Amino acid sequence: MPLAPAVQQGRQKDSRTAILDAAERAFADLGFGGASIRAIARDADVNQAMIHYYYQNKDQLFSAVVARRSGEINTRRNLALDALFDGDIPTLEVLVEALLRPTIELGHDNERGGDAYARLIVSFNNSADDRSRRAATEHYDPIARRSIGAIMRVMPELEKAAAVRGYLFAISVALSVMAKTGRASRLSDGLCDDTDTEETVASVVAFACAGIRALANNKQK
Repeated sequence: MPLAPAVQQGRQKDSRTAILDAAERAFADLGFGGASIRAIARDADVNQAMIHYYYQNKDQLFSAVVARRSGEINTRRNLALDALFDGDIPTLEVLVEALLRPTIELGHDNERGGDAYARLIVSFNNSADDRSRRAATEHYDPIARRSIGAIMRVMPELEKAAAVRGYLFAISVALSVMAKTGRASRLSDGLCDDTDTEETVASVVAFACAGIRALANNKQK
């Protein structure tokens, strides 16, 4: 007896989610070159033909992994920007928190697999290969351009070059604490707790805002 359309769609969604989760773990742990479709299929409990049916090849699968997580993060960023500029101009701290919090919170959410994406995106962010550039251009450049424009609205004295660097530096700091590694706790003898999301967000925002303001002050000298 054929499955009802709703049941069939549900199973397809579950299979896609399992594939993306497995691929995310594989890319994070082994890199693009080390990850194999066979191993991903085995981890996702599907056959290889199903992966090729949905994503054709490993490049498209990688892009789908990035698209899923970046879509979640950037939807939150865009909604926050819409709200922040619906009235008075926000402070730099409020703006930077809105831009960085979605990234940090996802990385700290192990139940949703954020820890694997945290490892993946750090590697992807520091890569200059064509695949990584295409992914960054498609999935992250549009929100980056909007965010840079927002920083310049909050700080009109900041030139575009400084705003671009300030944004990239702020994102890099957020990525460095996206994964809960425990290193901050080790180095501080327990004084820092990178499992505390709120403490992490507050520290990164304070650091990033000070850096952005320093770029503006340096240019004015």
